[in-house]
Amino acid sequence: MSTLRKTCSLAVKLLPALVLFGHNAQANDSLNIDNPIVTQRADPFIYRDPDTGCYDFIGTSPKFDQLEIRQACQLNDLKIVEPKVVWHKNDSGPMSDTIWAPELHRIDGVWYIYVAAGIANKPGNIRMYVLSNPSKDPTQGKWKEEGRIKTPWDSFSLDATTFVHNGKRYLLWAQQDKARSYNSALWIAEMDSPTSITGPVVKLSEPELDWEVQGYKVNEGPAVIERNGRVFVTYSASATDERYAMGLLWADAGSDLLDSNSWHKNPTPVFTTNAAVGRYGPGHNSFTLAEDGKTDLMIYHSRDYQKLRGNPLTDPNRHARARALYWDANGFPVFHEEQGD
Repeated sequence: MSTLRKTCSLAVKLLPALVLFGHNAQANDSLNIDNPIVTQRADPFIYRDPDTGCYDFIGTSPKFDQLEIRQACQLNDLKIVEPKVVWHKNDSGPMSDTIWAPELHRIDGVWYIYVAAGIANKPGNIRMYVLSNPSKDPTQGKWKEEGRIKTPWDSFSLDATTFVHNGKRYLLWAQQDKARSYNSALWIAEMDSPTSITGPVVKLSEPELDWEVQGYKVNEGPAVIERNGRVFVTYSASATDERYAMGLLWADAGSDLLDSNSWHKNPTPVFTTNAAVGRYGPGHNSFTLAEDGKTDLMIYHSRDYQKLRGNPLTDPNRHARARALYWDANGFPVFHEEQGD
């Protein structure tokens, strides 16, 4: 077991005994979510405008070749609106292949897309990049390639996300270790600009539990939500077929997020394949609010069948879905994985 983090076996009992409270006690049906909210879009991320409540959706395109944004003020409209392609992969060099897992953020009045990308004819050369756009509307204006997010060592890296906590901005991402002993672990660092990190890089979690090493040794796709005095991080693990599953980390909101001892790890996955409800390989989620502005939603992808059409990356049918996120009496998230959407 890694000394860089603590695995907690009894601090959280996610199921089945719950005391639900607040607006999140609503069932998915009462939210009138028509899943999937977007078809054939993996790694879904939604930015919700705090003023209008409208949504900007971005995700991985099946051909891994472009970035597109969908805009709607109702989740159910995202699947029917016309997507706007805002950037296309380069012909050669950096960002010319394997455009994966984009996230859309607005920082100090500027839009940023954090995305993983490769180099044509160099398989596996995946690194993290940033694009920026000063326009008010992210589907308008020109997106500028800001370059690669550099980390202290050069290896396979992806799935960057950013968040602010107690006045400091952090980057959280997945990257292979220097020894290349696994595919990717989760790392965190403070940012000194929207395009760069500073100070120490801290490992939050590495793939070492049995459910994290099925097919591949992977921790990836981190997503952050702060509630009830804690910072929660969901992440995804194992191969991206039906074995893909989601885990949970957390730290007290008043703790030092750059101290690995601040973080705890649930020993079992919190959201997994459930054939009874037609859910296979759920993962790479993000969080947003429902149209009521109060109910927390988890946005994630999954397939509705097990047998792949090709391999996990050539099969395009990872669909974006939304479901209410519940909270128990102790303030921890409850995923109700026994339920369908």
